[in-house]
Amino acid sequence: MEHVSLAGLEVSRLGLGCMGMSAFYTGKSTDDAESIRTIHRALDLGVTFFDTAEIYGPFVNEELLARALAGRWDQVVVASKFGLYSHLIDVPGRKIDSHPDNIRIALEGSLRRLGVDHIDLYYQHRVDPAVPIEEVAGVLGDYVQQGKIRHIGLSEASADTIRRAHAVHPITAVQSEYSLWTRDPEASVLPTLRELGIGFVPYSPLGRGFLTGAIRSTSALDADDFRRANPRFAEENLRQNLHIVDEVSAVASSLGATPAQVALAWVLAQGDDLVPIPGTKRVSRLEENAGAAALTLPADQLARLTAIQPPAGDRYPDMSVIGR
Repeated sequence: MEHVSLAGLEVSRLGLGCMGMSAFYTGKSTDDAESIRTIHRALDLGVTFFDTAEIYGPFVNEELLARALAGRWDQVVVASKFGLYSHLIDVPGRKIDSHPDNIRIALEGSLRRLGVDHIDLYYQHRVDPAVPIEEVAGVLGDYVQQGKIRHIGLSEASADTIRRAHAVHPITAVQSEYSLWTRDPEASVLPTLRELGIGFVPYSPLGRGFLTGAIRSTSALDADDFRRANPRFAEENLRQNLHIVDEVSAVASSLGATPAQVALAWVLAQGDDLVPIPGTKRVSRLEENAGAAALTLPADQLARLTAIQPPAGDRYPDMSVIGR
């Protein structure tokens, strides 16, 4: 698989998002053995970029990745995240927290669970309005100097926040949701990243599975699947949004590809400075997604996809934590 550079960090053209192996989408179908086979198959296919976070589980996704990558750390780039789990409150749990002490505890925990002495790319998972981003960037920069992390990232940050952080310490990559289902970064974040020479890592490039065509009703989702609470998957919005996947499917049929491959190929066509991280816990889906790296969309089909109207419904029930 082709490799590209995220501000000097070399990674495969497609990465692998590992969240769904341990959290949020899993329902009754968690299968660590299949997830590990999927990670091993990704390595076989040339995927070198793996994405996890302490909140995934929490904690168990990093442990799963450590088991899967044992003895192969020299072949990979691993990204993890802090800041959506607080270690400082009386009952630790999900809470935006970028206090320096919380960063320290989170980083020490991730290093221990992954079984490594450094993390290649360490993201702030969400911007904490209680801690100036300049302070966060400074703390992370100190850990770079100490060799505990190699590169700094932000997730779902606004253009202004990215600029302020980058002025303190170089930001290697910004991770945000981006796909034919979510094109918000095009307005200001992507232009800012390109101006500053920062890489872009689109997560959920398959629209949380919607763009595969497999979800046409919430009945397809497990009872505890978090998408059931996502406004875009609410029944009325979902019905309105089917036009998006129908258009993707029509293009896929004309090209002899799958909807997932077409959706990923559209993201890849947006530039060599971005690396999508489609998530899966199954070998078959991984192999399907990897095929997108070899799919070139004809200009007319690319334009057809780009012209798709945006979906109905917000990305999250609470959008206040996005784009700070």
